Amino acid sequence: MAAIPRRRWRIAWLLGAGVIVSYFDRVNLTVSHDALVRSFGLSAIAFGYLAGAYNWTYALCQLPIGVLLDRFGVRPVVRVGILLWSAASFAAGLAPGVPAFLSARLLLGVGEAPVFPANAKAIGLWFPAEERSLATAMFDASAKLASAIGVPLIGLLLLHIGWRWSFAFTGALSLAYFFVFAAVYRDPDEDAALSHAERALIDRDAAAGDSASTEPQMPLGDLLQQPKVIGLALGFGAYNYVFYLLLTWLPVYLSSAMRISAERSFLYTGIAWLVAAAADLLVGGWLADALIQRGRDASRVRSVILIGGTMCGLGILVASHVHAPVAALFWISLSIAGLSAAAPIGWSIPSLIVPRGSVGAVGGIVNFSNQLSGIAAPVVTGYLVARHGSFSGAFAVAAAYLVVGIFSYVFLLGRIEPIRS
Repeated sequence: MAAIPRRRWRIAWLLGAGVIVSYFDRVNLTVSHDALVRSFGLSAIAFGYLAGAYNWTYALCQLPIGVLLDRFGVRPVVRVGILLWSAASFAAGLAPGVPAFLSARLLLGVGEAPVFPANAKAIGLWFPAEERSLATAMFDASAKLASAIGVPLIGLLLLHIGWRWSFAFTGALSLAYFFVFAAVYRDPDEDAALSHAERALIDRDAAAGDSASTEPQMPLGDLLQQPKVIGLALGFGAYNYVFYLLLTWLPVYLSSAMRISAERSFLYTGIAWLVAAAADLLVGGWLADALIQRGRDASRVRSVILIGGTMCGLGILVASHVHAPVAALFWISLSIAGLSAAAPIGWSIPSLIVPRGSVGAVGGIVNFSNQLSGIAAPVVTGYLVARHGSFSGAFAVAAAYLVVGIFSYVFLLGRIEPIRS
């Protein structure tokens, strides 16, 4: 029997590269903390608001973006988004003061709003169900890999050429990705080079009649009332709260609470995110698909990784009570690694529980919840650090939200299978 071509994996690599580029723009602000404080005279609270500003517009765009993706498709929506986020990075580097910088971050949120819902929809279009965990992990792990690479790399750029040029660098990188994406990405129906054998593999679930893809499209109002959708949104919101807390504050936590140099904090931050990327790919991606392909119950495999990984995230609570940098790095790494293993499972769920025509909408609902957490995490952390002079309270809030997320997965999401109307 002839081997089935693997053109679909080219799409997974392309989506992963896009996430890396987009997250370089996000971590740029974190790395620039000290430089921005010197340039603009920011307090911890002001930096928290600035760090969360990107998420304000990102969150507001999620539900409309989901509808636009289902109506117009992945390619046109993402191309417009890339152009907008490229412009935002250049604008941040040119900003003369806080208002202009804030405006650039708001524009960045609009531009990057389609990234994860579009990726989830693209994976649902290009991959059969038993391959979606690894394919999803390839773009989700890229968010962690971007931090692992981006924090040290952009940190070095910032130290040598200044924060304004570091933003110009990420803007140029984003613009280059626009041309690559425009040249490469097509939906399966539009890809003339896709073989009949690979097309049959991609469509196998629909042909077998055992996938949510065979059900009629669900109205947005109905989706918002589904317990599975609500449970997924709450659970992922808890994950994203911790993710954005660490994305925006981890180098500051390590340098101030652990009293280490800025260079060492950048290195330690990179290590934690590298561990997270490995867990994302190996556990949430490769292991999940391997177990499912060997005949294990797909829902049980995904649920164990989703809930178990979220429980590992509670390690952040232990990190708030240690005083040695290596011990703090261990517990932070365990926390974000567990959550990262759960993340690709979560992102694969929309295409497993709703019709193909509704995957973008569910992705938008889930990412709206995510970005509410992304707004809250840096701001709440800024207030708590300013008030108490430590990160203990901020980490305790994050752990409490994770407990809510775990219960939402268990009692609302339940078994991972198509919603039947």
